[in-house]
Amino acid sequence: MKKIIALVDGSVYAHSVCDHAAWVAQKTGAEVEFLHVIGRRETGSAKANLSGNITLGARTALLNELSELDAQRAQLSQKIGRAILDDATSHIESKGVEHVTARLRIGDLVETVAEQEAEADLVIVGKRGEAADFAKLHLGSNLERIARSSTKPVFVAARAFRPVQRFMIAYDGGTSAMKAVDHVARSPLFAGLECCLLMVGPDSEENRKRLNDAKSTLEAGSFIVDARIVSGQPDAVIVKAIEAQGVDLLVMGAYGHSRIRSFIIGSTTSEMIRSCKVPVILFR
Repeated sequence: MKKIIALVDGSVYAHSVCDHAAWVAQKTGAEVEFLHVIGRRETGSAKANLSGNITLGARTALLNELSELDAQRAQLSQKIGRAILDDATSHIESKGVEHVTARLRIGDLVETVAEQEAEADLVIVGKRGEAADFAKLHLGSNLERIARSSTKPVFVAARAFRPVQRFMIAYDGGTSAMKAVDHVARSPLFAGLECCLLMVGPDSEENRKRLNDAKSTLEAGSFIVDARIVSGQPDAVIVKAIEAQGVDLLVMGAYGHSRIRSFIIGSTTSEMIRSCKVPVILFR
């Protein structure tokens, strides 16, 4: 892993994103690039509808004032963005991370991430955005958009960082889950951590074979694996297992590409992110 993109904003999740980025960087030696994106609405026009009975001279004066207001808003948004990036950089450098850069961009967040992630190995984002305290039961809309569109693994930071000692792979035998297993087996990020492998479904011969194949791949990467098959509703079973086994990080396949697969797996993915109190790494 050479480069991490960490998305920071003014939310309560910003420091958690920094702490998780620091943990990943220290485990892998990767460079951290902080990215703050100012939406076009934040720098957009405040011009109102000035038609009607307003005289031409008054209308012109009001338009001039609104143009000045737009310019002030844009400048303020950029100052706030730079302050957020400066705070993130100072925070992560205080934890001993040396290779840190920061970028301020204006535009659509998802489009900007798509442009910047080409050279990155991982995207880190908070579970919720700046309205976190007002939408505790909802995922950030930007998170869902990024998770569905990103071609790189997406690390969803929980509200607060805690040291990661044990991780769980939610395994369904699908392509994205197999990709996650293969990545974990080879990545220094997971080296030295305790590994749980969980498949939710009937304890059939086919599922047992899939689970054992995944277990063998992980064991080839020097992991001691606690592998289990448990029947039930995936989101409820996984959340319960995380709490019961003291898991600090969940790894799972993300949204599918087809409409049907996206509907079936996407709803489970969203529910898992929403329900989990631990960070989640999503693989496409």
